[in-house]
Amino acid sequence: MRIRRIFAAVIATAALAGLGLTGAATATAATQSVPSVVTPSECKQGGGTPAINEDGNYCKGGTRDGEQVD
Repeated sequence: MRIRRIFAAVIATAALAGLGLTGAATATAATQSVPSVVTPSECKQGGGTPAINEDGNYCKGGTRDGEQVD
């Protein structure tokens, strides 16, 4: 009886750990595949500087680094 409880606990832990890893991989893939366009104020709020006069109009620095500024 005790072995069954231990075995069930091991299976449950492995299943939950697998779900956690799958969720993290999905979240990472979703954030990398969607390019976004931000406003100059959103770029500044994220700690960056909108480089509007340069090719591509990108946000430089901060949390919005590399995103296109519209």
